Amino acid sequence: MTTPEPHRPPPATDPRRPARVRVTAPRTSAKPSSGTYPVTREMAEHSAVGEVVVGSLIRSQLRLALVVAGGFLIILIGIPVLLGLFPSIREVTVFTVPVPWLLLGLGVYPLSIACAALYVRSASRNEKRFQDLIDEG
Repeated sequence: MTTPEPHRPPPATDPRRPARVRVTAPRTSAKPSSGTYPVTREMAEHSAVGEVVVGSLIRSQLRLALVVAGGFLIILIGIPVLLGLFPSIREVTVFTVPVPWLLLGLGVYPLSIACAALYVRSASRNEKRFQDLIDEG
C-alpha cells in the first residue's frame, strides 16, 4: 500500500503572477565590531562626547543663520542708506517707474530668494558633514 502524497497546490500558471524566487546572499557588508563606542551610541547615552558632537552641529547651524541673516539685513538696510546718500538716484526712472521703487520693490525679492537658497544649501552641507561623522564613528 502506498501513502498518498500531501496535497500541494498546482504551480502558478497565471501569467499575471510571476513565480516566487528567494534570493539570498552571504552577509559581507557588515563592519567588523571594534571595541569603541560609535558616535550614535554616545549621543543616545547622552555622554559628554555625544553632547559635544550635537553641540557642534547646533553651533554651526546658529553661526550660519546669523551670517546669512546679517548679510541680508546689511544689504536690505543698505538700499535706503544708498538712496539717502545719493538723492539724485530718486530722479532716475526706468519706463516711468522711479529707480527707488524698483530697488525696494523688485530688488528685495531676488535677494530674499538668494539668501534662502544659500542658507538651505549650507545647512544641508552642515548636516551632511554631521551625518558623515556619525557614520564614520
